[in-house]
Formats: sequence, C-alpha cells, structure tokens
Amino acid sequence: MKLVSVNTGLPREVIWHGRSVTTAIFKEPVEGRVALRKLDLDGDRQADLTVHGGENKAVYCYPIAHYDYWKRELPGRDLPTAIFGENFTTDGLLEDSVHLGDHFSVGSAEVVVTQPRLPCYKLGVRFQSDDMVKRFLASGRTGFYFAVTREGDVGAGDEIKVIARDPNAVPVSEITRLYITKRYGEDEVTSLRRALQVAALPESWKEYLRERLQKTNI
Repeated sequence: MKLVSVNTGLPREVIWHGRSVTTAIFKEPVEGRVALRKLDLDGDRQADLTVHGGENKAVYCYPIAHYDYWKRELPGRDLPTAIFGENFTTDGLLEDSVHLGDHFSVGSAEVVVTQPRLPCYKLGVRFQSDDMVKRFLASGRTGFYFAVTREGDVGAGDEIKVIARDPNAVPVSEITRLYITKRYGEDEVTSLRRALQVAALPESWKEYLRERLQKTNI
C-alpha cells in the first residue's frame, strides 16, 4: 500500500449554472514533502467548513484503481490525478478492505479511517455534470476520510503501513451501503450495530444510524 500522490488546493470562485460558487475541490499534485496537521495538509483548505474539513475529514483519500473504472464510464474525459478532489491518491487501499477505525502510518504521520465520502454538488461542478454525484455514490467508489492521530510529513511514494485493524471490522463500503439502502433487513441491522461500536466513526454518523435503527421493526 502506498501514497501515489499528495494533492492540495485553495478555494476558488467558479461559475455553475449561472451563479458563482466557492469551492476547493480543484486539487493538484504537489512535489516534495508536505506537513500533515490535525485539520489539513499545508497548502490545502476547504471552502464550506459546515460540510467539509474538520478533524474527522482532515484527509480525503481516493484509490487510483478507480480511475480505470471512471475512464470506462466517462469515455473521452480527461481524468487528471486529484480530479475527485482527493488529498491522497492511494494504491492498495479499497473500500471493501479498509475498515472504519483502521490505523495506518504514512510518512512520519499516523491516521485513522473515519467515514466514507458522501459527495455534494461540487463534485458535479468539478465534472461539469449534474448527474455525477448520483453516479459517484451509486458506484460505491466513494473513497474515505482519515483523521490525523499524529502529525508529520508525507510525500508521494510513501508506504502506507497498517498499525492496527479495528476489531469491529466494518468496511467503508458497508457504511455507504447502509446509507443508500432504503429498507433494512437483519444483515443491515447487524452491520449497523457493529458500526456503532467503532470509536472512530463520527457522532453525526452514529446519530444517523441510530435513527435508522429506531425505524426498523427488527
């Protein structure tokens, strides 16, 4: 597992459907080593802090393996590194095998997996496509967020090493599935209860899952 690219970007104004939108989804790869802090990478910011950024979303990761899928889905589309707005383009970490609460080291920093990405309309702005958000979520190729447990510096080519696996073993993809599934059966309720035991899962997610649990008859 390794870090293919470190990507940063600052908020900018763009026009979308005739109105001005402030977004920091336009990231670009950076050379050399970059300081990773509790809230973000040096040189990186988020535009709307009500839904982006914060300690639980300090780093957004997207697997490089998914680029091949999107090249097939979006033929003729140029897909430069970081087009999905990711801070880390990674190799060897996929949503099915990475669990909430898993701890990793990368460079001299340490991180923990907190949640999948739920795309907002600004992904559509980046792709100039109104249906991109829906397609992205339906694909299951969401990427995931890290919180920073130890600050340090990172750079392209760094190995990503497992420090500890969360004992509840809830894959990132399972949380996305629980989010988009309309009706819960016994399997979903079992997964949901395991997810509620993961310390790294943000309280906002736990509140959502508890509400879903209360609405089931299981």
